[in-house]
Amino acid sequence: MKQYTYRAIAIQKLDWVQVRERAGEDRLIAAIDVAKDMQFMALMREDRSVVRTVKWSHPDQTRQVMKCLSALGAERIEAVMEPSGTYGDALRACLRAIGIEVYRVSPKKVHDAAEVYDGVPSLHDAKAAHVIGRLHLEGVTRLWVEPDDQRRRLQVQLNRLADARDRAQRLSSRLEALLARHWPEGPRLMDPQSASWLQLLAEYGDPAAVAADRDAAAALLRQVGQHWLVAAKIEALLDSAASTVGVRCLGIEAEWLRELAAEQIELRRRCQMLERALAREVPHDDGLKAQARAVGAVTAVVLRCALGDVKDYPTAASYAKAAGLNLKERSSGKHRGQLKLTKRGPGVVRYYVYFAALRLIAHDGPAQVWYRAKTARDGGLTGPAIGALMRKLTRALWHVGHGKAFDETKLFGPARHERAA
Repeated sequence: MKQYTYRAIAIQKLDWVQVRERAGEDRLIAAIDVAKDMQFMALMREDRSVVRTVKWSHPDQTRQVMKCLSALGAERIEAVMEPSGTYGDALRACLRAIGIEVYRVSPKKVHDAAEVYDGVPSLHDAKAAHVIGRLHLEGVTRLWVEPDDQRRRLQVQLNRLADARDRAQRLSSRLEALLARHWPEGPRLMDPQSASWLQLLAEYGDPAAVAADRDAAAALLRQVGQHWLVAAKIEALLDSAASTVGVRCLGIEAEWLRELAAEQIELRRRCQMLERALAREVPHDDGLKAQARAVGAVTAVVLRCALGDVKDYPTAASYAKAAGLNLKERSSGKHRGQLKLTKRGPGVVRYYVYFAALRLIAHDGPAQVWYRAKTARDGGLTGPAIGALMRKLTRALWHVGHGKAFDETKLFGPARHERAA
């Protein structure tokens, strides 16, 4: 196997006249390993030979690099890089400004190809640039299409929503841990995510304070919970506050509980506000309206914002793959690995599809019948059944976006539905 020497030359020490002569006038690949500061670029000809590997400090020397690339006499220059967060965004804009098309390559492909070309499993900046260039010449990259202004606005709103959801989840976990210490009976009697429970904690925090102000606490629960919160549950909760086995709260601990609950309430309001803002931003075409009828307006809008239009995907399987709901397996010989979701798409999509699947399971229908049968076959495990239903539902939404009516029975097919029944 051919051995390579990966040596990068600093931009200020490079003889660009010599580079121009060696590059020639044919197609030239500028394969860039993107980083926060020091960038590495392998200039590669179509015959896989490397003209030079150059390194420079970004953004200080980026204008100089663009000027040098513009001066090369190649008929066509193609840049290729990995999607490294936002670190490469400014660099892509500079490349497009001088008329160079930019392609993207999967970081997983670069990682997996580390040993392919030289037999050495190491991967460093200069070598990564070489590997990126080789992968591009082998046709495993795709043109990097920048989002338009509307898509960028939607992405900002979606990121804000995902951030609020993540913070709410972290707060919920923290609150759960503290209540296990101070009031373990409470979350067993009340839904930890219910508005009445959070309002009670935001007002009192300490179960001893709830017990000391029992009548006012009961009135608060009745006001927030209304007819959905039955009197028997209120009495049981207040009794548990007086007789809890939890650790007595210090004043500062009760204050912390109140702060966490109040922040949780505020984050829920923020999520609702952002969901409404997303719904206003998205053009409500027929495909989106059809998806909204199947899984709800918010879920449909999140899918559109995160994944784009279903018409951009050639198959239902490719749509589910973009959401990270396709399966992966690691098997060898007699060993059969467990099937798992790849989870490579936007996490916010799976969050909303997850709850859409739970809503299907909650009401009497084919999905509930199928879910019960599958969990029974899997020995009571619910995760595989929910994941499978999420994948089926996402594929169905691709068809719905193309004009098909949503039919829950078609998620499983007549034969499977009959066997499950």
